[in-house]
Amino acid sequence: MPRPVQYNTKVKMVEMPEGYSGEGYFSTTFDKIVGLGRKNSLWPLPFATSCCGIEFMATMASHYDLGRFGAERMGFTPRQCDVLLVAGTIAKKMGPILRQVYLQMAEPRWVIAIGACASSGGIFDSYSVLQGIDQVIPVDVYVPGCPPRPEGIIDGILKLQDLVNDESLRRRHNPVYKSLLESYGIE
Repeated sequence: MPRPVQYNTKVKMVEMPEGYSGEGYFSTTFDKIVGLGRKNSLWPLPFATSCCGIEFMATMASHYDLGRFGAERMGFTPRQCDVLLVAGTIAKKMGPILRQVYLQMAEPRWVIAIGACASSGGIFDSYSVLQGIDQVIPVDVYVPGCPPRPEGIIDGILKLQDLVNDESLRRRHNPVYKSLLESYGIE
């Protein structure tokens, strides 16, 4: 006996970018199309050092499945990735390495600080722990928690997708962005 056909009725449609449409065509701006493509094809590079890394592994596993949000392809070389996911405690000796990994990433690049340690040093207020990765590289999204739940990491990815979608192609060349990078000593 054949099974009855079941349709997925919980499909969420993405809104079309603003533009003009007609019979057989649709036109919009180049910025909107590039933003939509970048938003749904993030290539993350995990930089996990402690317990937040375990939560990130759970986020990538089948139960939470980060791949549903366009971040399926996990890269382990900075030259092929555009999102740096820093999860866990970063020692001051690791600061230059983290910065080097950031500089090797392709432009445009974004950074998510996952957990209290990556965001502010967490409970480790000592001479050897970096009190937030924003001391060595610019951060786009902070995910709070010690360690954050997988739902929080997914929320951080969704916030980054909103930022990427709305980012102008010219943002990277404006004086405000260049002065931000210069404040970190990045040319």
